[in-house]
Amino acid sequence: MSLTQLLVPTFVQMLNRLSTWLEKADGSTGDALLSARLAPDMFPLSTQIRFACVQAQEAMCRLKGEDFPDSLGALRDEGRNGAEHPGSIADAKGRIAQTLALLEGLAPDALDAAAGTMIAHALPNGMILDLTAEQYARDWALPQFYFHLMTAYAILRANGVELGKADYVAHLFPTIRPGTMPTA
Repeated sequence: MSLTQLLVPTFVQMLNRLSTWLEKADGSTGDALLSARLAPDMFPLSTQIRFACVQAQEAMCRLKGEDFPDSLGALRDEGRNGAEHPGSIADAKGRIAQTLALLEGLAPDALDAAAGTMIAHALPNGMILDLTAEQYARDWALPQFYFHLMTAYAILRANGVELGKADYVAHLFPTIRPGTMPTA
């Protein structure tokens, strides 16, 4: 499986799920929910959404060997300030839509040239991770993306948004073998 085949469909299907969860939240508690946190020392929902988008966009840039665009830095900064400026559900869905458009605009092999290359990933605390592109995708990009995605899911659930396993795996419904769906 190529890096593009691994990452792009994963990011796309799960960002679409996140957008759908936000639709349920919008009909439930609305924009106030964007300030909700799981714990006092964690970022709020608004930041978790932004950082899920940041992780997908950073992976695209790193694996294409491109510098981060200014818009990505702005999104990261916006996420860091999410507690003070949570925005609206519509804003959050807009950021997801922008990230989806970038992902869906990639060529089928856009991230594959990086295979086997080394990526020096500098962390905000000054540490640098030296990873192959495959290690970066497997051990950093996907786990970081899912961390923010699942934290968003947990915040939504903890605040009464009716989500369940079916909301998480809805992208798999088309693969259900006919006649195997439970009736009750």
